[in-house]
Amino acid sequence: MKFSEEFRDQALVKEAVRRLGRLSDGPAVIMEVCGTHTMSVARFGLKSLLPAGVRLVSGPGCPVCVTAQEDIDAFLALGERPNTILATFGDMMRVPGSAASLERRRAEGVDARVVYAPLDAVDIARQNPNKDVIFFGVGFETTMPATALAIEAAAREQVGNFSVFCVHKTMPRALRALLASGSVNVSGLLLPGHVTAIIGAEAYTFISEEFRIPSAVTGFEPLDILWGIESILRQLREKRAVIDNAYSRAVKNSANPLASRLLEKVFEPTEANWRGLGVIPESGVKLREEFSQADASVRFREIVAAVPPARPSACRCGEVLRGVLTPSECRLFAKACTPSQPLGPCMVSSEGACAAAFRFEL
Repeated sequence: MKFSEEFRDQALVKEAVRRLGRLSDGPAVIMEVCGTHTMSVARFGLKSLLPAGVRLVSGPGCPVCVTAQEDIDAFLALGERPNTILATFGDMMRVPGSAASLERRRAEGVDARVVYAPLDAVDIARQNPNKDVIFFGVGFETTMPATALAIEAAAREQVGNFSVFCVHKTMPRALRALLASGSVNVSGLLLPGHVTAIIGAEAYTFISEEFRIPSAVTGFEPLDILWGIESILRQLREKRAVIDNAYSRAVKNSANPLASRLLEKVFEPTEANWRGLGVIPESGVKLREEFSQADASVRFREIVAAVPPARPSACRCGEVLRGVLTPSECRLFAKACTPSQPLGPCMVSSEGACAAAFRFEL
């Protein structure tokens, strides 16, 4: 796809592209860690502007996509309880479980509702005191504070029928596991601006210090992404590796203190199961003991424990999330798997690599 002319700063883009051409010394594989970067790259046709040999691949930064199949199946199982309302963000409605999606279960009678914020689920619980309302806590550090606020509010107001099925995940541990696995060979990383606004750029220092990989924290406009790529190419040319904060208007080196205190108050680290990456120690969070009343995995542990292992699937979303496969290299892409009939979350999510490729690159 050619560069989209809908972006207004054409002169700035052309200058950024000229600089990229002067910096490129040969092949380079840059991973756009974040799903929002993936969608922006595809939407604006940024791949067409890159120097020869510079290639972008997707990473594990789509929160819907990395949610493990077993966790989706467990949430669906919770919806089979009588007098239960499930609440989730819109993208999760169409993600296939082993047997069905939440959208299909809703058509069969499960009370599943789309919310725009976790506090909306608390409101639903207030309005339905005789039903259990279970919110699907999905996302990285960006959305975790909103879930924590909802848990705090429910505890403060004694909304005892509200709980969270928490599968929130933290980005640095996943990147460490991915880089240490040896399954992907990348020259540099574009790091997510919104996550880093919460955790601070210093959270990624291990990438440069341990793995000697150049990285840049970037925003999501075309120029933000091109500046991030420029930083990585410059580091490669100069044979150095740092975490360059190319999004300083929104991101600081240190973590956001208010968000950090809130997350530490409500959550504690735990292992998490990532689609494509497997179980990674301390890469997820669970509710602290004092908030266990709002922990659906504790309140309904028998249901969660009874969920069988996920069935094998032909979907190769896990390989796309590791950057070892592009969407077009999957034999199901745009054939058996399409946005109207998705076989995996990478084709469902608004941040999914397959959805982006289908919409903008076919």
